[in-house]
Amino acid sequence: MVQGRSYGSAGRHAHTGPRHARPSSVSELLARPQKRTWQAFTTGLGVFAMLAVCGLSSFFIVADERQGRDAQASGAAPPVTVLRDISSREDDPAPLTVAEVFPGQEVTADPARPPYRVLKTQLHRRCSTGASGEIGKLLTDLGCDQVVRATLRSPTGAYLVTAGIFNLDDAEGANWAHEKIKPMLDGERGRFEGMVAGKGTEAIALSSAHVGWHVRGHYLVYCVTARADARPVAQNDTEAGQILADMIELYLSGTVLEKRAVVSAP
Repeated sequence: MVQGRSYGSAGRHAHTGPRHARPSSVSELLARPQKRTWQAFTTGLGVFAMLAVCGLSSFFIVADERQGRDAQASGAAPPVTVLRDISSREDDPAPLTVAEVFPGQEVTADPARPPYRVLKTQLHRRCSTGASGEIGKLLTDLGCDQVVRATLRSPTGAYLVTAGIFNLDDAEGANWAHEKIKPMLDGERGRFEGMVAGKGTEAIALSSAHVGWHVRGHYLVYCVTARADARPVAQNDTEAGQILADMIELYLSGTVLEKRAVVSAP
């Protein structure tokens, strides 16, 4: 609003004075056509520049549309993430294998840190092999038909680890087991079994081991961690806590079962 009023005021001042005043000299008569010519020239130049800009913009729009049509014609498309249902063994019937869960001599949970060394692997159809007492019975009653596990040595060499996956009938049973296991452990009515992998690994079978477990789909993943020197694992042991996170969250759930649950397709 302020700019509008300023513009109008300046326009009125520009036209003050006699309306029909005649030019006082020939030079003024000559200057008027030249001024008009120059104004016409600059106006035409402005119009030309505007048309050039509009034309260039139109070119870019047409080029973008052409590129889009060419991409569609070539069939190129970004990858699409397709989820696979792993909520039950009926929807996810393929059994686990050692090659799927522990395919090499090393396990890398985090590429930024050194790997774990695999000492021994095992696949067993009897789930009580990996869990004894009431825990083993619970898993069997919930339809567990296999356990795939391995014993590993931590990157520092100071810890032994047994980690694996129980294959249950469905996610409902896996979640039920997840809730019932802690009271059984606390009451010493059952335990996850560490797997001895030769001389010098006996500590993994001791009752003082550190234990963690988690559920994804119809699978129960677990990890048993013990000090290689057979000393008890302290509750605030940060390295033991990192091992549980590496094995359960990053590797077994975040890598192995992630491959079961997510399929990338064009």
